[in-house]
Amino acid sequence: MVPILRRKAALRAAVAGWRAAGETVAVVPTMGALHEGHLSLAAAAKSDADRVIVTIFVNPKQFNSQSDLDAYPRTEESDAEKLAPLAVDAIYAPDPEEIYPDGFATTVSVAALTDILCGAHRPGHFDGVATVVSKLFLQTGADRAFFGEKDFQQLQVVRRVARDLDIPTEVVGCPTIRAEDGLALSSRNGRLSDAARAQAPALYREMTAIAAALRSGAEAPPLIARATEALIDAGFERVEYLELRAVADLSPRIRADTPARLFAAAWLDGVRLIDNIAV
Repeated sequence: MVPILRRKAALRAAVAGWRAAGETVAVVPTMGALHEGHLSLAAAAKSDADRVIVTIFVNPKQFNSQSDLDAYPRTEESDAEKLAPLAVDAIYAPDPEEIYPDGFATTVSVAALTDILCGAHRPGHFDGVATVVSKLFLQTGADRAFFGEKDFQQLQVVRRVARDLDIPTEVVGCPTIRAEDGLALSSRNGRLSDAARAQAPALYREMTAIAAALRSGAEAPPLIARATEALIDAGFERVEYLELRAVADLSPRIRADTPARLFAAAWLDGVRLIDNIAV
């Protein structure tokens, strides 16, 4: 089994030993409940670095409700079993007080990038992400960190944090892993009923249809309006957002006349699904 470290002192001691041997270190930050998407990140890290740390920490500071935090799956034992075949070198699974000790009073906040999309609907969420990622980068001392593109806004926020704070960890984005029917893999998918799980791929289908039209020169607003209606007809409770944004700064776009991505968040069966695709 993969060694599980719970104290930053033990983590730093392990990393110091690897550094003394001239080895490179990669980190894959997660909140556990691992699926094939997470495992693909660990595999990418393993192919790139001598040593790989997977962190498992359900970060309370990035949840907007106590009920959502309480409902988030915690599956450390099965997570460790899934990681074992990948031969990662350590799981860092700290207790909350190891990350946020008594008297903790610092928040890392990124302007502009966090005021839109998920940030507009989840106040403070990205402050929690930026804060915990800063701590994990500094505690692990990793050369590179691997994140999935499914949370593309998060990926851009993390890149900005590392750049602005001069944290010498390169942030690497990896492709979204999908089920055969197109649904982006997520730990939250397990909370869908069987009927809702069958309806969920409609989100990706509508997004790919919009993307195809955008590549042909169409404007986004009418396409988005039609897709929103189609998703409601398909059983979604509401579409939180469906927007075309520039890759560079996530500014809104009407046409895909610069590198852009289509972003979506929608509620189905009480579960918030997010996705994005390149246009």
